[in-house]
Order: sequence, then structure tokens, then C-alpha cells
Amino acid sequence: MEKPALCFIGGGNMARSLIGGLINQGYPASAITVSEPIEERRNHLADTFGVSVAADNNTAVTGAALVILAVKPQVIKTVAQALRPALAHRPIVVSIAAGININSLQNWLGNELPIVRCMPNTPALVQTGATGVYANALASSQQRQFCAEILNAVGVVSWVETEDDIDTVTAISGSGPAYYFLVMEIMEKVAVEMGLPEHAARQLVQQTALGAAKMALASDADTAELRRRVTSPNGTTERALNTLGRGDFEGLFRSAIVDCRKRAVELASELGDDS
Repeated sequence: MEKPALCFIGGGNMARSLIGGLINQGYPASAITVSEPIEERRNHLADTFGVSVAADNNTAVTGAALVILAVKPQVIKTVAQALRPALAHRPIVVSIAAGININSLQNWLGNELPIVRCMPNTPALVQTGATGVYANALASSQQRQFCAEILNAVGVVSWVETEDDIDTVTAISGSGPAYYFLVMEIMEKVAVEMGLPEHAARQLVQQTALGAAKMALASDADTAELRRRVTSPNGTTERALNTLGRGDFEGLFRSAIVDCRKRAVELASELGDDS
């Protein structure tokens, strides 16, 4: 069957990861158009994936069933307002811009468009992303399903019940990779200080992180139970966890996530337009 036409506005890392994932899953390159102002980037996308490219956004969205706004939050208002006349055919519009709510997007794009707001994360670049998604009432069940199929090309998709939940998604999975990288960075640093070669420290930490995630994915047990299974009474792991507990690791981490969510809400106020 012929696949619906897709258009990406912006050809940066997230767009490239989605395009690569889609093509790896068999989506035809001929059904994908990317609008990108930088000529070198346009040429790279065309050469790498065989997709159509354009320098003009309004030309690129012609006939597209789904338009993905893959631009930075700081420029999305200008991009969206300029696109409005070209969206009369009412495609579903997917925004991956952090902190930009659907009310703002409706004001800029037009009030009759089905709009999906999503928060992917950087592991999408290696097809292991986690994306939270919310749609407005104008998005049909078929459009929601189509959107999920596109985003599933780079990982898992979780629909949330309210748009406010997207701010929580931002604080958990959107920013989450940085939390894990920080823990890995500290573990590597301490391992080297204790005498391990850098290459060994890096390899062991990376494989441990991968293994823990795979165990969690493969198990029916919750993470608290998995932690208990690794923690022998009066053993080495228990000593380490007790030390973390004395430093109120959970409280500090909780505060970090709450502050991250607050910043997502602030961005909506700073960059959005609910008038």
C-alpha cells in the first residue's frame, strides 16, 4: 500500500533519527520530504536517505498527511505562523519542541488543525528513544495511531492523559538521559581514581548500565524488587546504598526532577502565546 506523505520542518538530529528509523522499518523515502534552510544539510539528507528536500517550508508541506515540526522552541513561533497558509488541507501536525503548548501552536498554526505534542529524547538517535505523546481533541483515532507508528520507529511511545503530563515526561525521559550520564560519569571517575584503566572503567560502567536496563525491561518485578535482589544483607551493595541513603540521595534526586519540570512550565510561559 502507498504510504502517506510525511514532511519534516527542520533537518536536525531528531529529524534525522526519525527518518533513519522509518526507512529502516521500510517506510519509502519517496514519501518523505524535509525542509531545511542549510544547503549542506539538505544535500546530506538527500544523499544519505534518498528523501526529497526543500528550502521552502510552504512548498515542502504540500500534500503532506503529517507534518513534524522539528525546530528549536525559540524559532517555532515564527516558523508556525509562516506555515499557516500552507496547511489548509489540515494535516496532522506533530511538535517536538519542549515547552510549547498546544494552545500556542493552535494560535500560530490555525485553530482547526489536529495537533500532537510529543517529547522524545536523545536515545532516539540510536532507535532506543522514549517518547511521551499528547493530542488535541481534533486528532482522530486513526491520526493518533499513524502518529504513534511514526514515533515508534525510534523507540517506545507512551500516550499521556493531560497536556500537563508532557512537562513530567520532559523531567523524566526527556532530560533523563543526562541523569544517567551523570551517574556513569561519576562511576567512571571514581573507578579511575581507584586504579582502573580509563578504557576498562568506561567499558564496565557502560555495560553495567545496559545490563541493568535490560534486566528491568525483561523482568515482571518492579525496580525496587530488582534492587533488593542485588543487595545481599550486610554485603558490599548494601554498604554502598546505605551511604547514598545517609546523603538523602532520593530527596536530592526528587528535587532535581521537580525543578526540571518547573523549568518546562516556565518555558511555556516564556516562549508560548496563549492569547
